[in-house]
Amino acid sequence: MSLKAYENLAKGEQLPLETVLANLKTDDAGLVAAIAQQHDTGEVLMLAYMNEKSIRETLETGQVCYWSRSRQTYWRKGESSGHRQSLISMSFDCDGDCILLQVDQKGPACHTNRRDCFFFKVEGNHVVIDSAPEKQS
Repeated sequence: MSLKAYENLAKGEQLPLETVLANLKTDDAGLVAAIAQQHDTGEVLMLAYMNEKSIRETLETGQVCYWSRSRQTYWRKGESSGHRQSLISMSFDCDGDCILLQVDQKGPACHTNRRDCFFFKVEGNHVVIDSAPEKQS
């Protein structure tokens, strides 16, 4: 079954979290894409990946936890840098293949020390760097 079976539910109807988690479309590693968006400005901060365990941890603790594909381990955003993401809300898209995290980002979201990860901006046939790293204090 997939989330498609539930897309005609009326506003306000509820599904058990277990049903949604069981019907997520994950890749072969059990991962689903997650977009982090600043809750009060709408700014898209980053894209990362989550699995069922990181989703549950995020919901239980309110601290966003991802799966790091490069390090092959759980990554609690801001654990080492202090640039934490606190969860405001979590939503799943209609296909069950993407998560939208509304977060409160403290400090830069990007490992380059920029506010967000989307600083390569296409302008014509060039790509321009459109932000500078934040100064470390």
